[in-house]
Amino acid sequence: MAKSKTPAKRARKAEENRLRNAANKSAMKTAIKRFEAALASKDLELAQEKLKKAISVIDKNAVKGIIHRNTAARKKSRLAKRFKSAAGTD
Repeated sequence: MAKSKTPAKRARKAEENRLRNAANKSAMKTAIKRFEAALASKDLELAQEKLKKAISVIDKNAVKGIIHRNTAARKKSRLAKRFKSAAGTD
């Protein structure tokens, strides 16, 4: 453990940030899974709604630096591609 105030505070902040980042990543994964579930149920309106939500969560995580912007772009692209192929608008 840290021996003085400043490193101790840095350790506390690092743990807080780790927990916050883990929660945000988990929320992103949940949003993606909900989109995939809606897509699997063939409900395109619900899937489109869940896609918008997932993209929003992915963008927010990219802006906050939780995931890299290229990773966010790749995830959004793959989700949109899956929705487009399910909708039959290739």
